[in-house]
Amino acid sequence: MTSERMARMALSCVTEPANPLVARAIAEFGAVDVWEGLLAQDGLMSKRARELKLKEVVSECGSLGIRFVIPGDDEWPAQVEQLGCCEPVHKLCGAPIGLWLRGGGDLAKLCARSVSIVGARAATAYGERAAGELACDLSDAGYAIISGGAFGIDAAAHRGCLAGRTPTIAVLAGGVNRAYPEAHASLFTRIAKDGVLVSELPPSEHPTKVRFLGRNRLIAALAIGTVIVEGAVRSGAKNSITWATSLGRITMAVPGPVTSAMSYSPHQLIRNAEAVLVTNSLEVLELVCPGAPDVPRPAVQRRATDDLSENELRVYEFIPGRGSRSAEELAMRAGLNIPVCLSVLHSLCDKELVMLNPADQWQLKPASHVAMADHLENAGLRLL
Repeated sequence: MTSERMARMALSCVTEPANPLVARAIAEFGAVDVWEGLLAQDGLMSKRARELKLKEVVSECGSLGIRFVIPGDDEWPAQVEQLGCCEPVHKLCGAPIGLWLRGGGDLAKLCARSVSIVGARAATAYGERAAGELACDLSDAGYAIISGGAFGIDAAAHRGCLAGRTPTIAVLAGGVNRAYPEAHASLFTRIAKDGVLVSELPPSEHPTKVRFLGRNRLIAALAIGTVIVEGAVRSGAKNSITWATSLGRITMAVPGPVTSAMSYSPHQLIRNAEAVLVTNSLEVLELVCPGAPDVPRPAVQRRATDDLSENELRVYEFIPGRGSRSAEELAMRAGLNIPVCLSVLHSLCDKELVMLNPADQWQLKPASHVAMADHLENAGLRLL
């Protein structure tokens, strides 16, 4: 009699991930009945099922250090089962039948404190730096980073996490024993040391466009929240945000230069209130970890003009950055009578902000030029 594990493994070998018909059938009848029913039918999928040599697959997995986990296993991340309640996206939906894993990490434990970081393959230097620093800082805060193992933002996120203190998780669109892209073979080896390579597909399977879309839903489902760093108008990374939204997960976006085509998707998500703007790991932690310390705000440097009275500030603003003016002209410009203006000027002189020059004209003291420039810049003016 076929066991639940063997039935799920077999179905995973002959069906495509995120197939809504298979997902519904397993949910209604169970994996064993679906597998046995498939063997009894006619058709291409049934032919594949009858030709499957499952013992050879099990033997290959043993030699490659690959394990297959299903619902009920200690390492099974139960949160992925919420995918069974989502509406289809690109005609894909459903919880995974099972997950093929390779690596030294425990998937369920790592996912319990994790953030997904996704973005463009053709990332800019800015995007890769932002993703890498964000991943490293979140890793140092104790969060595992989940991404898709691709070029660009994915690779930067994995490498950033590897530079931190937690393992990273790569969700692949092909078999976990096959590096795709091939250039990331050494990166995947590093990830597998303490982290996990994850796939819905059996060993040696090749990625396809549909399989990439299917794996995006896993990236969103495994993590507490998903951050998109860069993405063009038609971005696959945005698909992960769509899944995260459907699952009720936290969605975040890192802004980029307004002139960058690679930041189009994050900016649109922020503009449409579909993602929260984040610029650093502390802002991410505020969202994924309620009760985390508030984000420290940049210290505001006090200026010499902050403590001036209204009249002092008014007169001070009319003293030119270069050159000088008489007390009479300053009084006229500031709208004060001359005695009051002179009193204010002497007060500013005591505060070492202005000085009376040999021509009986008032000018800024050299050290106060910087303060004046800062004050005018904050007021939207330029020093003339």
